Amino acid sequence: MKKILILNGPNLNLQGTRDVKVYGSTTFDDCIASLRERYEGRAEFDYFQSNIEGELIDAVHASVGRYDGIVFNAGGYTHTSVALRDAVSAVETPVVEVHISSILAREEFRHTSMLAPVAKGSIMGFGLDSYRLGVEALLD
Repeated sequence: MKKILILNGPNLNLQGTRDVKVYGSTTFDDCIASLRERYEGRAEFDYFQSNIEGELIDAVHASVGRYDGIVFNAGGYTHTSVALRDAVSAVETPVVEVHISSILAREEFRHTSMLAPVAKGSIMGFGLDSYRLGVEALLD
């Protein structure tokens, strides 16, 4: 059984209440419960969210030897954080970058991902189902 970390960056603690037209009304508690049910016996999930860049970096570093992969939505840090990019590139743990909305269909400053070049792959625009697709990428 694979062990996967679902890692979320800033403002994703507001999922389900923040800009529901863009992000939907389902909470992460519901999303994680759905993943656990769907992949019971195939994958085990831990979940961590932080609005603090350094805590996300620490979580990426701590993944080594603990997780078979990370499904990572860095939120707004996606477009700005060289430090998170360096953390992802420094570890052997495979990282799949995910986004609820399509960053390419949003404001121009969101079109560039610092993580995409060092991630195993990127999935965006499928709502919370992006997380399921990220898990599928890690399981395959």
